[in-house]
Amino acid sequence: MTPFGRQPVTAGLLAAHALAESTTQVQACDKWALLRDLTAARKSFNLSDRDLVVLAALLSCHPGTHLADDTALIVFPSNATLSNRAHGMPESTLRRHLATLVQSGLILRRDSPNGKRYARRGASGQIDRAFGFDLRPLALRAADITVRAEEERKAAYELRCKREAVVISLRDLSKLIVWGIERITTDWASLQQACSDLQRCLRRKLDMSQLQHLEKGIRLLTAKIDALIAPIKADETSNMSASVSHFERHHQSSKKDDLESEEGNEVEQRSLQAIPLGLVLKATPSICDYAPDAIRTWENLVEAAYIVRPMLGITLDAWQRACRIMGPERAAVTMACILQRHGTILRPGGYLRSLTDKAAGKGFSPGPMVMALLRCDNHREV
Repeated sequence: MTPFGRQPVTAGLLAAHALAESTTQVQACDKWALLRDLTAARKSFNLSDRDLVVLAALLSCHPGTHLADDTALIVFPSNATLSNRAHGMPESTLRRHLATLVQSGLILRRDSPNGKRYARRGASGQIDRAFGFDLRPLALRAADITVRAEEERKAAYELRCKREAVVISLRDLSKLIVWGIERITTDWASLQQACSDLQRCLRRKLDMSQLQHLEKGIRLLTAKIDALIAPIKADETSNMSASVSHFERHHQSSKKDDLESEEGNEVEQRSLQAIPLGLVLKATPSICDYAPDAIRTWENLVEAAYIVRPMLGITLDAWQRACRIMGPERAAVTMACILQRHGTILRPGGYLRSLTDKAAGKGFSPGPMVMALLRCDNHREV
């Protein structure tokens, strides 16, 4: 039990020995899958990536792919062999990482009288006694390692999702400031500086609590900006609704008889094809920010609209109904227009359902919305 040389007996060593000598049956486990789990959970065991390189070298000296009681769990490679399998790690560094693995309770030293690692064979030729590193503690802790690995993976996934949400919120916030600067004459310098400070925080690697604190700062700044632009949002919402109603009344009043009605429906079906995709993207540039790749085809626009849908709070049912009634391309153009004016539309989901209902009665086409957005952009440029 006692280690060779000057290494003293410690409480951790006694605990590792007790675990290795326990009568608990080792459940056979894939040693490489276990190493992957330990890699994910290495922080819980205070291990570094170099410690895991040495452990991988030890596992490579174990015959077979599974650790079980019916296999030889004591490996006895020389330092030269381990150094070679650890990509040329110096022996002094190797000894330090082996000591860390022992202290963590994942492996156990089985030292010979002279401290050398070797195996002694019996009369039958089978290994009777081996002196080296015992992997039984690692195998016995396989279930605990797997649980901790799942916890670490879940935490990493939640952290990644939280960071994505913060990035999107900051992007929306910066564009909201630009939108407000174009419409309201006030001191935006302090708000722009506050937004820049929040964006600089993302250059660092933040943990969950730091991201939550950053998210709180984004919400507070967004609330201040919303209070400033609320009157303008209300005015533009009413103006947009009036513009859409005007186009709808004009379209419906042109249907004087059945022949004209059929012609009007045919024109409406061709209206989207008459608008080039480039013109739609010029009127609704915000949709390009959410496309995985550049929008070059109508199919790309439909994919981007599907990604935008949950961000606008539009249900999958509302989107599928719009695609069924309008057609995927017209529904995507409508979604792009809603996104472009999302700051002035209080309930995007309800607005899309309303437009879908009108499209079902042949009383809506996204063409006028695109042209209205283009006129607004042209007016601002002038």
